[in-house]
Amino acid sequence: MGRVDGSGVRAPVFSWKRFSKKQLKVLTWWTDCSPVKGMDGIICDGAVRSGKTVCMALSFVLWAMQDFANCNFAIAGKTVSSVRRNVVADLSLMLRGRGYKVAEQVSKNQLTVTKGAVANVFYLFGGKDESSASLIQGVTLAGVLLDEAALMPQSFVDQAAARCSISGAKLWFNCNPEGPAHWFKREWIDKREEKRMLYLSFSMDDNLSLDERTKERYRTMFSGVFYERFILGKWSAADGIIYDMFDEKRHVLHVLPELDERAPKYVSCDYGTTNPCCFLLWVKAKTGEWIAAKEYYWNSRERGRQKTDEEYVNDMEEFIGAEKVRYIIIDPSAASFIAALKRRGFGNILAADNAVVPGIRLVSGMLGGYKLLCMDTCKNLIRERGSYAWDKAAALRGDDKPIKQFDHAMDAERYFVSTILTPARKVGTSDLRVRIGI
Repeated sequence: MGRVDGSGVRAPVFSWKRFSKKQLKVLTWWTDCSPVKGMDGIICDGAVRSGKTVCMALSFVLWAMQDFANCNFAIAGKTVSSVRRNVVADLSLMLRGRGYKVAEQVSKNQLTVTKGAVANVFYLFGGKDESSASLIQGVTLAGVLLDEAALMPQSFVDQAAARCSISGAKLWFNCNPEGPAHWFKREWIDKREEKRMLYLSFSMDDNLSLDERTKERYRTMFSGVFYERFILGKWSAADGIIYDMFDEKRHVLHVLPELDERAPKYVSCDYGTTNPCCFLLWVKAKTGEWIAAKEYYWNSRERGRQKTDEEYVNDMEEFIGAEKVRYIIIDPSAASFIAALKRRGFGNILAADNAVVPGIRLVSGMLGGYKLLCMDTCKNLIRERGSYAWDKAAALRGDDKPIKQFDHAMDAERYFVSTILTPARKVGTSDLRVRIGI
């Protein structure tokens, strides 16, 4: 539902739900009656869908509009597009519903919020890598809200905090947990008393808009370390077997079920010369599961011979055969193999989303929900699923990384899931058309 504006168009409005006690604390910690008003900032972490972002964003702007006028603020996320999607969309509706005027200048990545005689500017930033720190240099801020802070590089977060030099400025952080040695936990959560930061940890029960059925659905989406982090809200180490939810009795099929004939088929590829090269053919069951129907796996070390790109193209042609494949999904770094495929007339090449940990999380969720299966002929995929492990040495440094062995079928599987099945990327939409030189 929405209200009708002056043009006769029904404008969207925010659907308000009752706030939990923890959300109310976020909304009021800076007010005159709060016993923690003197803190220099707030950190909220915990489970997904726990209501952190919505109450923090609203509280951040309400605080800014009460305590400041004609000042600059920043709202930052992993990327500017994620800020708009995760923060600004709902925030704008909430503010307008409370009588604020919100004017967005997309080209300048800024919002101007006005109420009465008070106006403030909120700049949008993305903190995706080490170079992002330079984007925020030079601006003087009265406060900053960092959404998904643990996904940003430390240099960006430190630079954003350093820009808050106006008297009365405060820092606002929210994130989902990562590993216990992660720099954000060490430098901010563990030092919260020293830095005078209020710290609140959220669970899904702190979001009163979620019913039990919805919460249970989210619980089934994660397993292993991701369950501990995103459901239990713990800063847990990535340790041991990555796909510990893999059950050969339930995930491996001996007979191919009836397929959804309307669903496209895909091939995902992890290219290697000295390392193994793996192709996987993906089909969809009528009941909704995605199945690795067959695999190609060439291990040059075991076979005693490396193959050329042209030989791999021959193998790809034989592997696909008469199948109608919508896309061949390949890591964009495999430039020579991609060029060889294009020379042979393959025009359906799709650049893989090769982000490792987000991809592992997506695969884990699908395996946990028994939505990602394979045929018993995919011997190497089955073998690698049972031995793919986290790197303990990397975890001690605060990094989540798999051990770089027994991972070639795992990479091919991850490319398919991340590129085709990611909720934000629906097959057929324009953002999937990240093709290579086509």
